[in-house]
Amino acid sequence: MNSFLARRKFLTDAATGLGGIALASLLNDQNLLAAAPKPLRPQIDPAHPFASRPPHHKAAAKNVLVIFCAGACSQVDTFDYKPDLIKRDGQPLPGAEKLVTFQGEQGMLTKSPWTFRPRGESGKMVSDLLPELGELADDMCFIHSLTGKTNTHGPGENFMSTGNTLDGFPSMGAWTTWALGTENENLPAYVAISDPRGTPQSSVNNWGPGFLPAAFQGTEFNATKPLNNLQIPAGISAKKDQATRQYLRRLNQRHLEQFPGDSELAARISSYELAARMQLSVPQVTDLTTESKSTIRAYGADDATNPLKAKFANNCILARRLIEQGVRFVQLFNGAYQTGGEGVSNWDGHKKIVDQYNQHGPVLDQPCAALLRDMKQRGLLEETLVVWVTEFGRMPTFQKGASGRDHNPEGFTAWMMGAGVKAPFTYGATDEFSYRAIEDVATVYDLHATILHLLGLNHERLTYYYNGFERRLTDVHGHVIKDILS
Repeated sequence: MNSFLARRKFLTDAATGLGGIALASLLNDQNLLAAAPKPLRPQIDPAHPFASRPPHHKAAAKNVLVIFCAGACSQVDTFDYKPDLIKRDGQPLPGAEKLVTFQGEQGMLTKSPWTFRPRGESGKMVSDLLPELGELADDMCFIHSLTGKTNTHGPGENFMSTGNTLDGFPSMGAWTTWALGTENENLPAYVAISDPRGTPQSSVNNWGPGFLPAAFQGTEFNATKPLNNLQIPAGISAKKDQATRQYLRRLNQRHLEQFPGDSELAARISSYELAARMQLSVPQVTDLTTESKSTIRAYGADDATNPLKAKFANNCILARRLIEQGVRFVQLFNGAYQTGGEGVSNWDGHKKIVDQYNQHGPVLDQPCAALLRDMKQRGLLEETLVVWVTEFGRMPTFQKGASGRDHNPEGFTAWMMGAGVKAPFTYGATDEFSYRAIEDVATVYDLHATILHLLGLNHERLTYYYNGFERRLTDVHGHVIKDILS
């Protein structure tokens, strides 16, 4: 194109563009432009930041329990049955014979060391690694086509918990409690129950508030690590303590009346008052000695042969008690980055997956299955959504020179149970080897959008203005997975 034609095209495009600008201005003046959907931000009283708030639309669930298996639990060895992987055991992955993944070159296709069997009336195939959870398959809604954005643990945990691979973004529990508050203002609205061995690799980012108000971060404690400094000081009677609280409340109220409209002062007083109420409520809810012997036995909390399993079982009982008391969002972690000296720390099965998973399976299986049965028997699943996740999946091959599986965000499994989801139900699929999601491919954004939808929240309109952007849990992505809704 000669320079004359180039100049003529520029002038033509400029004239067209200016015409478009003029038309937009004219339509705007006459209020004829289509309006973008307005954000549906919660109206929060700073003096009562955790007060229960209405959802955007009718909710199927009031509470959420997220069971997070940290370390990337292998879908190949748990819930994603692949007969062709068994047939092609020991052969190269077709079309990827020299595949190099996160930790290097891959070896041959390797069937699961654990046998898959049909479970329940639905006949859903679940491996012998998790037999008790497998028996609950009729109550589960499986998503076998989940995909992630990273193959690294820390960013993967961030992505699953916050919708962003970077640190500093609000967790899904923070978004939920910011939007909806809680049903019990004597307990934290959002609790993260860390594994007995320690916190996950991304630690507090998994339950952090990010740029949301700090009040909406998760409160971390577990059955073996209770909250500190909740006891009434020695020598102070309960009656005297109560009188002191009432006097302090009157002083705070007088002080607040002198500064009407000071939301930061109101929020600070509210947080102190919650801390005071927690002195009474948290020790009560964490006192597991009130549980029956049959419940303790069912969860495996009395298993003297496996102390780690017993500790995790206590965490599972604590999770149920928190949900019973109306805590809006509970995150229950299985697996930790810090080992705490108790064997293999998490589900990161690179080298010796049989030895590693044979430790993890019993820790998770009985306590978690007992938790789900207990919640169902008590009617808690009618208003509680349970979501089982991990940060990404595992390869159908073993790593070259090792006896374990590398990271794989291209296709993995999550499942849901309880309020608002179909069961038994299976959505999406990976290929014949569980390498890539190929049918009804879903993203973590879709998972988040669906969780929010079941809570009565529109993920596209639940936004928070920060640094010049309307931020949301699903960023600019995500669709509700409508096929799984009951």
